[in-house]
Amino acid sequence: MKDTQETQNLPIETGASLTGASLIDHPVKLITGVLYPTQEILEWTRNELRNLWGEEELISRPWAFDMTDYYRDISPSLFRCFISYKGLRGAADIVDWKISSCGVERASGSSRAVNIDPGYIDGARLALASTKDHAHRVYIRDGIHVEITLRYQNKKWKPFDCTFPDFASGLYDDYLSEVRKTWLSDMKIRGSNND
Repeated sequence: MKDTQETQNLPIETGASLTGASLIDHPVKLITGVLYPTQEILEWTRNELRNLWGEEELISRPWAFDMTDYYRDISPSLFRCFISYKGLRGAADIVDWKISSCGVERASGSSRAVNIDPGYIDGARLALASTKDHAHRVYIRDGIHVEITLRYQNKKWKPFDCTFPDFASGLYDDYLSEVRKTWLSDMKIRGSNND
């Protein structure tokens, strides 16, 4: 039985549990945040990501990204949107998502024109991948770290003391809750298919 995904752009349904049952290793919903300066760059990025990760499921509205100027190397004026993708994926694939998204960033121009932050949502958390180390991030492999950006508790998204200000503000909570609902729905369907 295979225990790895042959291609990262399709949801996986293989893997081996300790009991030998076929399952996804910790099934999650792939989501990515995109920081971009223009609609043209966003559309180019969406196309590149569809080629990597498959069909989009939920796309957020754009928000002005103005709580920090950390990404001013891309543009002094940026927007953020989020995209989730159909199907369930294995949480361990987060490293591969970040590595492939870095390739898209490099392909966006000699000076990158976009920042892409893939991660996942499940019932309890929003996890994001990063190439940058920090005390609240855990090193996984191949230069990639993961942080739990938000937790879902008592029907609300809750930040940590190290959560980025825009995430901590609650600005994205409604969208993230909609993505969480698609995860719950996919898990319910998956559960009924395993009965």
